[in-house]
Amino acid sequence: MRRHRLLALSLILLAATSGCLGLLSSGATTFEAAPADVNSAAADGTGFEKNGTRDSVATRELGPAGATETVKVVSKVTTYEKTLEIPLLGSTRLGVFSVVSTPAVEIAGQTFNPVGDYSNDRLVQTITDRFGTLSNVERVSERQIVVSGTETTVTKYAATTTVEGREIDVFVHVTKVRDGEDFLVGVGVYPQQLDQESEILTLMRAIEHPAES
Repeated sequence: MRRHRLLALSLILLAATSGCLGLLSSGATTFEAAPADVNSAAADGTGFEKNGTRDSVATRELGPAGATETVKVVSKVTTYEKTLEIPLLGSTRLGVFSVVSTPAVEIAGQTFNPVGDYSNDRLVQTITDRFGTLSNVERVSERQIVVSGTETTVTKYAATTTVEGREIDVFVHVTKVRDGEDFLVGVGVYPQQLDQESEILTLMRAIEHPAES
């Protein structure tokens, strides 16, 4: 299941990859997102179980030689999983939903987190390029939903992933929205053999940011 868990975490987006971060002042070296979560009632209703929230920390040494500073960007990744029955694989946690909160890194009215400019197609391509967890990715459809009070686009893709040495056809749903000082990215993955689309959309609509303590 290691590759499938990589898929669940593969949108740990590296918010410090833009060279524009070199414009930061020496006093602003750390940016940390507020964690996002899913309303507990919505999660319970879909059968997805929370698997915790993890920090994704990206650091860069920026500036000229001899005068560099360390810039740290902390994103939050909350993952939910659901046990599904698949022929030949049996009962396995193949339903995955992740919500990533990554700081906008806004300086003087300008946003330097490249995620702000990423389309859903680019987000899926990032998963494929960086982690190799998806192949044969094809856009299927898109729809509008409201996430954290903002209308945004959810794009559905067909793709292939590998679980326990077997290729599995999956659907991937991706959406992105800005909420306050953070960007929120929601990703849902499930086998094409099983219809989990309504559950994934329910989870996306129920994203809460910041997460309730």
